[in-house]
Amino acid sequence: MASTTPFRPAPATGGLDRLTRIGHARQAVLYGDPLVANTAPLVETWIERSWIRCLALGHRPEQAPSFDMVSAAALNRTREANDRLVQAARPVLERLGHAIADTRYFAILTNQSGVVIDVNGPIDRRDRRADMITRIGTDLSEPQAGTAAIGAALTELQPVWLHRGEHFFDATSVYSCAGAPLFGPDGRCAGMLDLTGIEAAERPELKHLVAQSARSIENALTLGMPHALQIRLNWPGRTLGDDGDGLVCVDADGCVTGANQAARQMVSQLGATSGGAPHCNDLFALPFEMLFDAARQQAPVNGGILETPLWTGLRLHALPQLPGRGPSPVTSLPPSDAATRTLKEVETVLIRKAVSDARGNVVQAARALGVSRATVYRRLGSGKRS
Repeated sequence: MASTTPFRPAPATGGLDRLTRIGHARQAVLYGDPLVANTAPLVETWIERSWIRCLALGHRPEQAPSFDMVSAAALNRTREANDRLVQAARPVLERLGHAIADTRYFAILTNQSGVVIDVNGPIDRRDRRADMITRIGTDLSEPQAGTAAIGAALTELQPVWLHRGEHFFDATSVYSCAGAPLFGPDGRCAGMLDLTGIEAAERPELKHLVAQSARSIENALTLGMPHALQIRLNWPGRTLGDDGDGLVCVDADGCVTGANQAARQMVSQLGATSGGAPHCNDLFALPFEMLFDAARQQAPVNGGILETPLWTGLRLHALPQLPGRGPSPVTSLPPSDAATRTLKEVETVLIRKAVSDARGNVVQAARALGVSRATVYRRLGSGKRS
């Protein structure tokens, strides 16, 4: 018997506005509507993954989300465990509150489990939708609050932006939010930073703002680690002294006590989060004492910046500083004869070390360094003359 259900073609999506596309995506993924299920992707794939996880947990979009508080005992433990994060983030949250004051967005800081540990910005406590998600101790993790910037950033470990119906629950479709994960000095996720608005205009540029603010918090956490020397890193041609620097903190013996994400991305040996603290000599192809010497100079050449070789063959600019010396200047290494001499000195030290490790076997040392024997002899000869 022929079906009496009228045929409806799948909707065209190219000219649809954003909220309509989101609505079609919800019909396809959350309700399995076959008329839109085979259309082109209408939301980011990570949003679909989050929706599917929420469905697997037994949630339905029409249900009310759970904005439950953790227990009093758990809240006390959370406060104690995240005190350093809150203190490092507070100045950043205050600046954020000023930056977003006229946008109807506010800032939320959570721990690595999605529990609120601090807030800032224009929060209207008379609005239950704002009050419920900004209470210290509220669990806004994905299993509790569904798809949102908080759970997404903690799961995807990258900055995200969600607008209205991209949230899982129907009740949370009033929110728009940007989020970025926060990584501690040990390289592990320590929490996340969120910017949320209620029935506010879409502001995808907030994804950039929240990512930059997260970087500032990470840097404050790194510099808060006990250290005898801090080393700012960046690629040649880039300035040194801002939040884009790689930061490495080391103790008096040259062992790393902490590093930010930028440094971990520049120096591959810092990428591992296990196996114990690496040593400066494992990171940089020069004796770590040279970094301390550069930091101690009263009138350092080139502002104290060293052109520093890595064991990978790449080179970074490094600005070593002793604690208490004040903020780093925004500066870059100028091309000069002095910079060249410093690099030659570093290379000479490396060659001498390689020859020493090879017990005087120049052929073996040259092979280990990837240079010719003539280069080794020439550099050793120039080192003796100097």
